[in-house]
Amino acid sequence: MDTSFAGRVYPPSQPYEVGREKIREFADAVGAAHPAHRDPAVARALGYPDVIAPTTFAIIVTTSAADVVVYDPLLGLDYTRVVHRDQRFVQRRPLHAGDVVTVTVTVESARIVAGNALLSTRGDVYGADGELITSAYASLVSRAVQL
Repeated sequence: MDTSFAGRVYPPSQPYEVGREKIREFADAVGAAHPAHRDPAVARALGYPDVIAPTTFAIIVTTSAADVVVYDPLLGLDYTRVVHRDQRFVQRRPLHAGDVVTVTVTVESARIVAGNALLSTRGDVYGADGELITSAYASLVSRAVQL
């Protein structure tokens, strides 16, 4: 893997519109029971314009946006040997139905440790107005080839 990719910023992803049904499906899948994930009236009573997504919903847009990095042939990451090391989110506000977002991915670090390639990325999720909504941090390890 080319460690000089550390600090590289990729162009924004294509816009993605967050939908009510997708939020409901995701909330069901992760066991998020709060009614603000399903009922617009409850979400509005809490001060949101529509149903809100669980924090980890951002994985839907950030993972696909990070593919531009992971599969960049110039990076040289052997994805057949990759394991997911870490994932965390820093949320400024919840995503809600009707948001149209893009993701800008930054390579936070790219290094080799004991023959293993370690790649850390940050996917910043922006609203149509340019507001930073959520940042998703991910770390991957491409395991060294054992001889």
